Amino acid sequence: MGNTNSPVMRHPTKGVFNTASAQWRRAGRVEVAFVDDLVGVRDGARPDGPVLVFTHGEWEAFLAGARNGEFDLNEDRSGFAMP
Repeated sequence: MGNTNSPVMRHPTKGVFNTASAQWRRAGRVEVAFVDDLVGVRDGARPDGPVLVFTHGEWEAFLAGARNGEFDLNEDRSGFAMP
């Protein structure tokens, strides 16, 4: 959705993500914020960089995939393992 130089980011189908009202929570290097009906994710080392914006449904699908090992690497770290 662009960078955070403007506090209001508009997405054509998801709506408006207002970074000015976001309360970012850090998990390692990743920061996550819940604003209205959207979830923002950014690189905590680059807080002025781009923000990925997800609907709650997309976010829940991502979390379910992570819990199910969908994004786990193979033992040799060459690619994703199949759950």
